[in-house]
Amino acid sequence: MAGRLDGRAAIVTGAGRGIGRAIVERLVAEGAQVAALDLNPGEVETLSGVLPIACNVADSASVAKAIAVARESFGRLDIAVNNAGIGRAAGDGSDEFYGAMAAREAEVAEKGSSTIFVDQLIHMEDDGWAGVMAVNLNGTFYVCREFARQQARDGRAGAIINVSSTSAQSGEGSTHYVASKAAVIGLTRQLARELAPRKIRVNAIAPGPTDTPIMQGIPDAWIKSMEQSVPLGRMADPAEIAAAVAFLASDDASFVNGSVLAVNGASYYI
Repeated sequence: MAGRLDGRAAIVTGAGRGIGRAIVERLVAEGAQVAALDLNPGEVETLSGVLPIACNVADSASVAKAIAVARESFGRLDIAVNNAGIGRAAGDGSDEFYGAMAAREAEVAEKGSSTIFVDQLIHMEDDGWAGVMAVNLNGTFYVCREFARQQARDGRAGAIINVSSTSAQSGEGSTHYVASKAAVIGLTRQLARELAPRKIRVNAIAPGPTDTPIMQGIPDAWIKSMEQSVPLGRMADPAEIAAAVAFLASDDASFVNGSVLAVNGASYYI
């Protein structure tokens, strides 16, 4: 049976683990050739039908080189998925934040994480803020820009899918993470209009709590609280997020542009 993405070529950033790895696996299953971009491409070398490429999305030159390698290898590009993201960086106050949350574990268990506020902003240094922005926002911009340049050179349409977060709307989470993911939504909506004449669609997905490595280090009580905050009673599986990405990348979403697809189990309404 033919896949929805047969004959197409995709790049996926942050492809080594969690949601990124699930996206790579789903796009391959749908018939696409996939370049898996990651700081540690060795993590995807075991996946069949995948081209691992080392890439630091916070470095525009690294992004340009990686996309050029993918284009040369596949002879075309059709899809770009901006999944690379981090939730903490050195000097961002995370130690103080999570330490305070752990100290108030009983309160979190009783009242829920969304009702507990602890200081992180006052502990956040410039480098801590910039470190998260460099990956989550700048990295998304660099990939969008280089992909658009490549498609313009080739005269080819395309689809960009940016991974934001439900926290961009709810405001729950770390200062820099929430701000970066909200900015990704603004970037998505603007680029959807700007790139539409080139037949490049730009959409975003906003996952809710998802069972990924980024959850490591979060106190158990907070994890349980997040699960309880979802009406479906659980976190998302990365494969469920990947399914939404595959839809937006396919012709099934040919008239979907500038949208933010919430995949959050009704934990927050956009």
